[in-house]
This record gives sequence, C-alpha cells and structure tokens, in this order.
Amino acid sequence: MRKMWLDHTRVGLSVYDSNRQGYLTETELENYINDLLPGLCQLDGLEKSFHSFCTAVRKFLFFLDGARTNRIRILDILASTFLDDLLELRDEELSKEMQEQNWFSAPSALRIYGHYLNLDRNHNGMLSKTELASTLTKPFLDRVFQTCLTYGGEMDYKTYLDLVLALENRSEPQVLAFLFKILDIKECGYLDAFTLSYFFRAIQEQMKARSDQPVPFNDVKDELFDMVRPKDPEKNHLARFN
Repeated sequence: MRKMWLDHTRVGLSVYDSNRQGYLTETELENYINDLLPGLCQLDGLEKSFHSFCTAVRKFLFFLDGARTNRIRILDILASTFLDDLLELRDEELSKEMQEQNWFSAPSALRIYGHYLNLDRNHNGMLSKTELASTLTKPFLDRVFQTCLTYGGEMDYKTYLDLVLALENRSEPQVLAFLFKILDIKECGYLDAFTLSYFFRAIQEQMKARSDQPVPFNDVKDELFDMVRPKDPEKNHLARFN
C-alpha cells in the first residue's frame, strides 16, 4: 500500500512539473499544495485569503532545497515525511494536540502569522531590525539581515518563516548549515573563539539586564570545543557539528 501511495503521489506531483525534469519550482509546489487544500478538512476554517500554502511551502524549501535554487526534486519530496504530515490534516478526528505539533495545521500557521503581525508594529507587512530586536540579540540580528534575503533592509514573511523553522528545529543538519552561515562572521568556514565571544557578549549583557549571574565565556567555549572535538583545536568547522 505504501508503494502504491508513493507511485500515485509521484504521478500527482509530476503533473505540476512543467519542465519534466523531476523538479518542482516554488510556484509549482505552491500550486500543488493549493490544490490539495480543499481535501484537508482541518484547514476548512481558514480564510481563503490566508496564505497557509506559503507556510507549508517554506518548510519543503527550507529542508529540501539545500542549494537554495528555489526548486526541489520530486524524489526528495517523496522521501521526506512532510507530505505525510500535510495529508494528516485530512483526518476529521485529529486531536488538538496533534494539530499544534503539525507545522502545516491551522493552529500552527495562525500562531506563526499572529506573531509576525504582532512584531510588525508599523503595519507595513515587513519586519525591520527594530521590530525584531525584542526577540534576538543585536549581533545575531545584524548577521541575519546580512545573510538572509531582505527588501530595503526589511524582512518579508517568507524569510521570517525560514528563521522560525531554524529556531524551532535547531538539531537538523539543514538548520545547522543555516545558522552556521549566520555565525560565520569572517566567512572563513569555521567558528573560532573570537567569533563565539562576539556573539556571547550580547547574551551576557542580556543576562546582566535580567539580574542573572552571567556565565563566563571560557566555560561555554571549553564545553563547546569539548563536545565538537574539532581536528584543529582553534577552529570549529560545520562538518563537526553534524
């Protein structure tokens, strides 16, 4: 039955592959998911104007388009569990707890979009550094805006979704690569003590502002290097984190 389902789904996805090369572009995947929505009863309560498909598509792109080409192999879509999670929303008796744990569900999509709207204090549909400053440290936020796609120095909803996916799935290899690029301020392919100290100083300042006892940087650095065990004792390469 699983093989039959995979074959049927592969054919269904291939219908949207306009170039017949085994890939779906972002727009083609949006069209596929948008056509699935009427059959997902757990999304019946959402307004049609709400881009739940945008929320869904970002997860596929973030985790399956590692090269950031804005297209995904159909075989990779089938090999992931994302379609299973999406189609789970056909279950009329899906519990509230299961819905809240499902990225594609209405409660999850509305939660994330609600946070975005709350942060957007000037209501222009974009997020500035100032609007995000309450959630992230300044050095990290500066790097996010340097490395991620922005428009006139502001972040749109799609980029915000990428950031949310990264912060909510920190142990995944794709997330580690995403965060490593942000932290690699010298763009040298590794993190050294100077780089770690640069970001950690802001965390120490936050702890002081909350009247917490700051953790000494050397303790954190030594623990991190002990866990990663880099070949070069002064450099942490991305491969050592995976």
